[in-house]
Amino acid sequence: MKTIVVKRLALPAAMAALLLLALAYWWLENLPHEIFGTALFALLAWHIAVNRIWFMNLFRGDYDRRRVITLVLHLLLIANMAVLLVTSIVISKSVFGLLPIPDSIYLRDVHWFAAYWVMIIVGVHLGLHWTRVMAMMRTTLRLSPDNPPRTFVLRIAAAILAGFGAWSFSVLGVWAKLTFTYSLDFWDFDASVTPFFGHWAGVVGLPAIITHYGMMVLRNHRRTAPAGRQQSRLSAGASKEAARA
Repeated sequence: MKTIVVKRLALPAAMAALLLLALAYWWLENLPHEIFGTALFALLAWHIAVNRIWFMNLFRGDYDRRRVITLVLHLLLIANMAVLLVTSIVISKSVFGLLPIPDSIYLRDVHWFAAYWVMIIVGVHLGLHWTRVMAMMRTTLRLSPDNPPRTFVLRIAAAILAGFGAWSFSVLGVWAKLTFTYSLDFWDFDASVTPFFGHWAGVVGLPAIITHYGMMVLRNHRRTAPAGRQQSRLSAGASKEAARA
């Protein structure tokens, strides 16, 4: 059990690390960038194989609001990763440089545009599965599931991370990148590199936190709605009995 948990946590963590490293193109230069990107897609194929049951169950069972939202967000991630993969091969100068494919400046812009959106949707993907991730962490570390002080501390940490993520959006000019707006603002890698990765981690963390708590509200609403309907039916029944009396 512990091996399975570690594998399920270590694989996405490795993919996230490679994605962050690939973003530092102007620090790594082209060859390391393409090597990290190739490794990322190799791990992505493994990740899909590990979670193939999710794809097999797409046409099984009922679709409530939460499942529809989850499916749409996963499809967006798949579409963005597909664009990233295709454009990576087309504009490659090193790993796939020998392929007889003409280069395209426009596709380079599309490649970066897709990469920035992948970062956001990866954060959303993390938020969708955060409850499961925490359950795996508790199993691995043998922690008790109900611990109010720990929950309180984690929620304070989530609020701090959300604030840092909002600040990181401004520092990195993420909104301009997501809207395909041309900008001359680049990170100065000669000055520092560690804050670059920290800010991008914050950018990923913000949509993860928003998604996690948004889905939590949706789950709570779904649980309370049947109780509310049942109470309404009981009240209606009581009113009818009173009217008969």
